[in-house]
Amino acid sequence: MAPAKEKTTTPPGQAPSPFVSSPLRFASSAEPPSALKNFFSSIAASMPSLKRDLAIAESQKSPQMFVQECFFGAAALMAVLEVILASSLYFATVNYGLELLTSVILLSLGLPVFFYLAFQFNLYQPHVASIRRGKKIDQEIVFAGRHLLIGMRSGMTLFDAMLGVSQDYGQVSREFNKIVEKITLGVPATAAIHEVADHCPSAYMRRLLLQMANSLTSGSDIADSLESVLEQLAKEQVIQLKAYGQKLNPLVMFYMLFGVIIPSLGVAFLIIIFSLVGSNIGISGTGLLAGIFGIVLITQLMFLSIVENSRPSFDL
Repeated sequence: MAPAKEKTTTPPGQAPSPFVSSPLRFASSAEPPSALKNFFSSIAASMPSLKRDLAIAESQKSPQMFVQECFFGAAALMAVLEVILASSLYFATVNYGLELLTSVILLSLGLPVFFYLAFQFNLYQPHVASIRRGKKIDQEIVFAGRHLLIGMRSGMTLFDAMLGVSQDYGQVSREFNKIVEKITLGVPATAAIHEVADHCPSAYMRRLLLQMANSLTSGSDIADSLESVLEQLAKEQVIQLKAYGQKLNPLVMFYMLFGVIIPSLGVAFLIIIFSLVGSNIGISGTGLLAGIFGIVLITQLMFLSIVENSRPSFDL
């Protein structure tokens, strides 16, 4: 006769064990042990908005783990910058007679400065990722909203209309897919829309979702509210495009002045001056031209980045 199986009982006051140790969809990677765990926890606790920033950036890392990665990444970048600075100071000491004490002081000051800048740069990455996500959402929000409106006008339910928009619209489809998934798992539609809106980096998307949630709560026609919001969003995007066109005029003027006219005329005047003065000035012509070329290159890249960042990310 086979022995009877022992019946597992749950101790009082303890929740029963699930069938899996952790949810399969959101299984988090095991955090490596660290002797500085309390230190990283205190830094993460001093930044209460970090957890929300990570959630908006769709990062599955905990604030403590993210701070730990930022810390070690900043230390590695600090070491690289210190090596570059030490090489430059050694070159200046050997060729130009820079004092050794000055080099040591500069290296000592570079350690905290480089580490602080690198650490702040790493901490800012979730915000950069959120801005990038927000721009991608703004690019498709009007088209996805019109698709949703057409579905609602044709007699589809809100769930079916959102299910139809949950693909082919990039980041907007990802947001609607989150809502559809939450509703499928049993979360009320209003609560699901509010949860997604709270972690959405796009102000346009948040306005659209909150208007839908308010219409559901009040019992009004969702299609009418959605149509009015889409008209406002389209008008605001047209205004932003016109403002961008007006902003390009002074940018082009400054680009022509500092990127084309001044460098070309400056090189011509320097050639004339050096031809008149001769070799009395102890400056190498090759080094001077290389410096001018570097300044022009930096100016060109700066203007290109300004134009690219100020351009609206949506199309009408």
